[in-house]
This record gives sequence, C-alpha cells and structure tokens, in this order.
Amino acid sequence: MLTNKKISVVIVCYFDEKAIHALYSRLTETLKKITSIYEIIYVNDASPDNSEMILREIAAKDKNLTIINHSRNFGAQAGFTSGMIQATGDAVVLMDGDLQDPPELLTEFVQKWLDSNMVVYGVRKQREKSMGKIKEWLYHQFYVLFSYTSYIKIPEDAGEFSLMDRVVVDHMNALPERDRFIRGLRAWVGYKSIGVNYKRPERFDGRQSVSTKGLLSAFRWARKAIFSFSYKPLEIVTYVAILTTVAALLAILYYIIGFFVWGAPQGFATLVVIVLFLSSVQLVAISVIGEYTTKIFEEVKGRPRFIIRDIVNDHRKS
Repeated sequence: MLTNKKISVVIVCYFDEKAIHALYSRLTETLKKITSIYEIIYVNDASPDNSEMILREIAAKDKNLTIINHSRNFGAQAGFTSGMIQATGDAVVLMDGDLQDPPELLTEFVQKWLDSNMVVYGVRKQREKSMGKIKEWLYHQFYVLFSYTSYIKIPEDAGEFSLMDRVVVDHMNALPERDRFIRGLRAWVGYKSIGVNYKRPERFDGRQSVSTKGLLSAFRWARKAIFSFSYKPLEIVTYVAILTTVAALLAILYYIIGFFVWGAPQGFATLVVIVLFLSSVQLVAISVIGEYTTKIFEEVKGRPRFIIRDIVNDHRKS
C-alpha cells in the first residue's frame, strides 16, 4: 500500500459499454495496490448504449462504485464537474472511460502526489497511431497556440487525465463558471504541479480516435479554450483596426495627391478590393466580439451545469 488516504476516481462514460468491464477490472486491481480506501465514480452522461445497465450490475456487487446518471448528455466537462462535486477522497483522479488513459499510471500519480505535488497530470508524449501524424501535429499546434495566447500557462499535450489534491478540487468546485474547461481551470487554480509522460493507446473498442466529425468537435473545443482563457483575439482585432485605419489614411492621401498630379483615379477594381478588404476586417472583428458575447450570454443565464437523474451508491448520504 502506498497510502491510507482515500482516492476518488471520476470517469465520464459515453458510448463506452465495451470498455467498462476491462477498465473496472484494471482500475480496481491498481487501486487495491495503492490504498484500502477508494471510490470509483462513473458519470453516465446519458450514454445511449447499455452502459447504465452494465454499471448497475457492477454497482450492485461493489459498493465502492458510484453511478451518477445525468438526465441528458451535458458533455465531458460537465460530467467531470459532476463527479468532482460527488467525490469525497483526499485526492481525485479524472480519466476517460475508453481506456485511453491507462489506469496503471495511477500508481505513479499517487507517488508524486505523496511527494508534495498538488496536481499530477498525464502528458501525451505519443498519441494513438490511428490519429495519424498530421492530426497529431495539429493537436500539438493547438497547445502551442493556446500557450501563446492564454494569460495562464497550461502544460502542452496534457488533457483531463490527472490527479488533484482535495484542496485543488474544492477550489475548482467553488468556481461559478458554467461553460467549463477543466484543464484550464486546473492551471488557473495554481499550486505545485508535475507531469507524467505516457503513450496514449488506441480506443478499447477499436473506434477511430478522430473523425471528420471529431475534428469539428475538436475545433469547437479549441474555440472554447482560447476564448475562455485569452484576451489576445480582442487585442489582435484592435491592432488590425489600427493598421487598417492607417492604411486607409495613406490611401486617401495617395488619391488626393494623385488627383492633382495624375487626374482623377481610374479603375473600378480598386474600389471593389478596398471595400472587400474593409468588410472582411469588420466581419472578423464582429465574429471575435460575438464569441465573447456568447460566453457572457451563457454565463448570465445562470442555468445549472448539469441535471442528475439519480445516483447509485451515494456515499455522500451515507
């Protein structure tokens, strides 16, 4: 045993029925080597497959397994938030339910936590082969871009897979944001952190890790990340507006001088190009402002981040 402290593991489940038994078996085997006090919290984010039935069968035999059933699909970020609020452990682990986050790595996570690190996160040094080199490069470039634009430092190639001390979890649970980006909030809270490198395996059920639909989803996720933790887009719009204004003033001056030197300027194409350029700048500016306005709109509505239909083996009530 590494510790006598309680470890909570939060797993978000959506279309992961084929991996549930394998993950549960590997995870419990690992946890029993780490501590005698643990809980596994499966957040069933309204998965349309047989995940809930399988989880209920396991929970009936193992009271260490808690199931949170959401009323509908609220997304992974809401799922992790739901599990973190339910968790009672001295440390809380977040991981996906498709076995791409190896449960055996928890031993090293806990060891580094016991060495006074408040946050231990997994760093994907090598992604699954099915992703392909181009997609892997694009994902990495997002982290580079995010690190450049964000006002906080977020480790590159680090996802939600992590262990957080109770203090960090309590601070994150207290944050009022509804449109959440867990790894960003984790970095914003601060405290001593350390990364653990690992090779990300293929999905247990053999599904493609990234499809065209998945790339569109990743693009939306990237927008959320950047507009949640960066003011750079607004700054860039300001700089572009200044440069455009200066360019317009120089063009006006050129045409005034040209009118007296060469006569009235000719060419309809010139006017069209200028109008299209200025219109494009205005549309980009409106789009950026719209992104921030959308986030404000989402926050001020004050709706709950998720709705829980029921909880199986609720240890907070016991």
